[in-house]
Amino acid sequence: MAITYSDPFDALFQFQQALDALRASNWLEQSPSGVGAYPPINVFRKGDDIVIIAEVPGIKKDDLRIDVKGNTIRIAGTKTAGYGEKASVHRRERLAGSFDRAVSVPVEIDTERVKAECRDGILALFLPRAERDKPRSIKIT
Repeated sequence: MAITYSDPFDALFQFQQALDALRASNWLEQSPSGVGAYPPINVFRKGDDIVIIAEVPGIKKDDLRIDVKGNTIRIAGTKTAGYGEKASVHRRERLAGSFDRAVSVPVEIDTERVKAECRDGILALFLPRAERDKPRSIKIT
């Protein structure tokens, strides 16, 4: 009688395929903006620092929450669409609700020096790279 063992790498490969299929599906795309992740963002590097620009039209500053820890930035908040007390909705395309989005960046962020500005529906986050994360030149003696 022969004993067969399953290959652990095969199980990991199947798990990776399942995760890829989940990401490729559109169930994650439901959000206040209707399509795609909300809020839409651009992340770029400026020197050693990271800058995030997010579109948050119609969202009050008080309804936004920004958390930074290590190399992860979390943008959460609530988007509202008011109609008034006696309004009868004929068509509703502007969706409302809570959102929560986390973005990981390739460097550690100095949480003490993070700056956030919000003007005209554009949120700008300025994330300075932590000094301890910056590469250092070592002098050979």
